[in-house]
Amino acid sequence: MSHKIFRSIWFAAAAVFLASLTVIMGISYSYFSALQRVQLKNETELAAQGAALAGSAYFEKLDSPVYRITWIGADGEVIYDNEADTAAMENHLERQEVRDALQNGYGEAERYSPTLAEKQFYAAKRLPDGSVIRLSVAHMAVWSLLLGYAQPLCLVVLLALALSLILASSLTKKIIQPINDIDLKSPEQYYGRENYEEIEPLLRHIAAQQEQLRRDHAQIEKTGLIRQEFTANVSHELKTPLHAISGYAELLENGLVKAEDVRPFAGRIRSEALRMTRLVEDIIDLTRLDNGGSELKFEDCDLVQIAKNAADSLDAAAGAAGVTVSVTGETAPMRAVAQLLYSIVYDLCDNAIKYNRSGGSVKVSVEHGGVDTVLTVADTGIGIPEDSLDRIFERFYRVDKSRSKEVGGTGLGLSIVKHAVMIHHGTIKVMSELGKGTCFTVTLPNIPKEENK
Repeated sequence: MSHKIFRSIWFAAAAVFLASLTVIMGISYSYFSALQRVQLKNETELAAQGAALAGSAYFEKLDSPVYRITWIGADGEVIYDNEADTAAMENHLERQEVRDALQNGYGEAERYSPTLAEKQFYAAKRLPDGSVIRLSVAHMAVWSLLLGYAQPLCLVVLLALALSLILASSLTKKIIQPINDIDLKSPEQYYGRENYEEIEPLLRHIAAQQEQLRRDHAQIEKTGLIRQEFTANVSHELKTPLHAISGYAELLENGLVKAEDVRPFAGRIRSEALRMTRLVEDIIDLTRLDNGGSELKFEDCDLVQIAKNAADSLDAAAGAAGVTVSVTGETAPMRAVAQLLYSIVYDLCDNAIKYNRSGGSVKVSVEHGGVDTVLTVADTGIGIPEDSLDRIFERFYRVDKSRSKEVGGTGLGLSIVKHAVMIHHGTIKVMSELGKGTCFTVTLPNIPKEENK
């Protein structure tokens, strides 16, 4: 990085210097060219005055190695030239500077001279007798002047480049050092301190990323512990019915069961098998929900009708427990996973029946709004202790373990409900009072039809 910054600074400095030098040379050229024209005009005025007073004798005494002097008659014929044979020179009447001088008294021009084979500046002045004095100077004279500075300019350029290298190296160190001193493990300590204001957003971004990494790491560790605990719980929950089935089967196999006890033993084996089947099914459902339910299909459905179907499926269980189940609500069209909505209502109602009392009730209500649909399942059961309310959605957590096994609970029902609600981006809340009952409130957002297809 430091090498890149160094090169950038040095190239920028060199580019600025060379650009400045080019501009200076251009300005100098323009300045000297203008100065040369002024001097040429002044010299032409003096030469015209001398010719008017002394004639050609003035030019014979005049030693002018810089300027070419030409005296042209009113008819355009060359009378005198200090650098060429007048007899061999053509008529100058059509020359721009001569024409302008004859018409206006003074004229200027700039063009290539075939006689001298170089570009010339021309200035002409009309004399009282109608003739014209013309002076010219080589255009290259300006470049010659500038080239005279070539050697010192080269030295200046070399010194400037060397100085830019030193300055670039020094600036690079000064720029990089504060950045190298930053401890990226705790970038927040540099907020508001003497530092580059430009890198503070970067520091905040790094700090946010590190915080997110810490949260992700903590979540991964938590998930790992949950999975480890879940595996242990699954193993334990499966071993219990398997041991029971194995024990009963062994007794039957060895003929140690009286004839009249065979049927009860078979019933117990069937009951434990059903318990294990329900457990495996719940584990499968929970695992599928843990994976985000990507294979689940959102479709148009009616939560009220789903709630009624779930209640109908529990008629036998409710009747056996002496509990009445009622569903209120007109219609609640929404886009959701119908299977999961059914599981939510079924599991909540199933728990409400199991942990209710004879003569109790379970009331299911559905309220459909413009933004949300609210499902409420309220019972008149035994209630949940306050210290257990925060844990009832944990996997395999049972408030009353003895009663849970008695009624056939797997300890996964409410965990499945919570995950099903999360799949729909909803929320679930619980209120309970010991001896009076429990109320679950599920709020599900009404998802537009174009989403979650």
